[in-house]
Amino acid sequence: MTERLWIIAAALLAIIAGVCVWRNNLSAAFVIGTLGACAWFLSYRAQLRARFAAEESSKRQQDGEDIDEN
Repeated sequence: MTERLWIIAAALLAIIAGVCVWRNNLSAAFVIGTLGACAWFLSYRAQLRARFAAEESSKRQQDGEDIDEN
């Protein structure tokens, strides 16, 4: 769920950066584009964390451990 929010934020920031370039506000476009890139990397990080958590839970189920155990 959180990765989808980060992707949406990245897309919106990319659109806003494009508008800033169109209006010839290059410094604002750079900052907003950088924030969009950071949002994209955060979405990728959220996807990896979800994948690793799923793999860990499947390993625990295969080993016969309780999933709720921390």
